Amino acid sequence: MTDNPKNKNLGINKADIITSITKSVAGAVPFAGSLLSEIIENTIPNQRFDRLIKYVKELDERISRIPTDKFENLSTNPRSIDLIEESFYQASRALSSDRRSYIINIVINGISDDGLKQENAKVLLKILQELNDIEIIWLRYYLDPTVNGDKEFRKKHENVLKSIYPYIGADKETLNQSAIQKNYRTHLERLGLIVNKLEINRKTGQPEFERTTGLPKVRYTRITTLGEMLLENIGFTKN
Repeated sequence: MTDNPKNKNLGINKADIITSITKSVAGAVPFAGSLLSEIIENTIPNQRFDRLIKYVKELDERISRIPTDKFENLSTNPRSIDLIEESFYQASRALSSDRRSYIINIVINGISDDGLKQENAKVLLKILQELNDIEIIWLRYYLDPTVNGDKEFRKKHENVLKSIYPYIGADKETLNQSAIQKNYRTHLERLGLIVNKLEINRKTGQPEFERTTGLPKVRYTRITTLGEMLLENIGFTKN
C-alpha cells in the first residue's frame, strides 16, 4: 500500500508545528518546551494545533511567573502532567481567549501546589468542560443576584442576562429562547454550581408550579460553594 500524500503532508505539518511550539516556549522555562511538546504530539489532532499554539504560549508565560521551587519537579509529577494533558484537550477546542484564560488559571492554580489541590484542579477542568461561555456568565451573575447587584457586570452582559419569559400568547421564537435560557440554569443546578429555593404554598406546604411550563416556581437562586470555587479558579469573580 502506498502512502497517502495528504497523510505525509499532515505529518510534516505536525512536526513543523511541534518544532515551532518548542521554540516559542523554550525561553524563561527551559523544560517547558520539550515537556509540553511531547504531550501535544501524543494527544492533539492536527486540525486543532492553531488554537493550541496560542494556548501553549500563554500557558508558558504564566508558568514563567511561578517560583522555581514550585515547578522544578513538574516534568516528573504524574498529577501535573495529567492536568496539563487534560488542559490541552480543552484548549484545542477553545474558541475564545476567555476560555483559554479560564483553562490556564485552573492549571496554574493546580500545578502551583501538589496533592489535593491538583486533584481539585482536574475536577474543576472537567466541570468547565461541561459549561459553555453563556452558562459561565450566568454562574458569575449568581455571585450577586440582588436587584441592584453588580451593575457594571450586568450592563456588559445584558444581552445574555436579559430574562426571557414564556408568557401566554408568546411567539415560538420567544418560547424557544426562554426554554434555552431555563436550560442554562437547570444545567448549572445539575452540576451542583447553583441551588434553587422553591416557592412553597403556605397553606399546603407543597411547591407551587408555573402555569406555562408546569415546573416548580423558583423563589430565589444562590451559588454553591462549588460554584464559587470554580469562578475563583478560573479568575472570574468580582473586582
